[in-house]
Amino acid sequence: MISLQAAILPPSAGWTWISQGIALFRRQPMAMLFWSIVTSFFINVGALVPILGQTLLVLLTPLLTFLTLCACRNLDQGVRMAPGLWLQPLQTPGVTGALLRLGLAYLSCSFLIALIAVLPFMSSMLTALGTGGQPDFATLEHAMRGPLIVFGLLYVLLSALFWHTPALAGWHGLPLRRSLFYSMVACWRNKYAIILYVALWAGLFYGLHVLLDAMATAGVSTSLRAWLSLPLDILVTALLYCSFYPIYTTIFRVRQAAST
Repeated sequence: MISLQAAILPPSAGWTWISQGIALFRRQPMAMLFWSIVTSFFINVGALVPILGQTLLVLLTPLLTFLTLCACRNLDQGVRMAPGLWLQPLQTPGVTGALLRLGLAYLSCSFLIALIAVLPFMSSMLTALGTGGQPDFATLEHAMRGPLIVFGLLYVLLSALFWHTPALAGWHGLPLRRSLFYSMVACWRNKYAIILYVALWAGLFYGLHVLLDAMATAGVSTSLRAWLSLPLDILVTALLYCSFYPIYTTIFRVRQAAST
């Protein structure tokens, strides 16, 4: 059962989601660490393939998010995550198609906001690139600040629009427009909790890398820092994934998600 009347939670819910995600992770840590490694592998491989790889990653983002939520639901219900369960949600008729359509909409919107962010600054960027020879990197860096700021602000709105759509479309079969509407309303009603949630995760990621940089100052070798950085990133990413599910269940007051 699900209530599409999104609850309004206090700002402290941002921390509660993280603590609940950590508790969820502790139920089957190896399963979520495995999933973190798998998704990190696909992200890194996609980044190596210019344009096509990044495009495919954006297209598959709702599908991967849905699989993450399904795994977390299994953890919450005490189901052991055997290898065959990871892709089982996609066997439900219509789910894969709905998520791919959602991914196509996400890709189109991402391209649109990138275009909106770049077009007003196109002349200054072309000037920085020059007509030949070596571009002026200092000028180019300055010219890129405007587009990056505009893109960042627009991407916040895009994230709110698509935040809950994988669950709403995949579990409850809502059409694209309704899932986008309910996702935006849910994020707006809980904007302060979401801001705290994002700030806490950003602070954690930033703090870990500041710690690694401090180790370099202390004389720790680059290879050792790389070996430390990789498992830490995998662990934090797995905890992040586990915190997605409590956000959905608390905002939409889910008592029992539809089985998939």
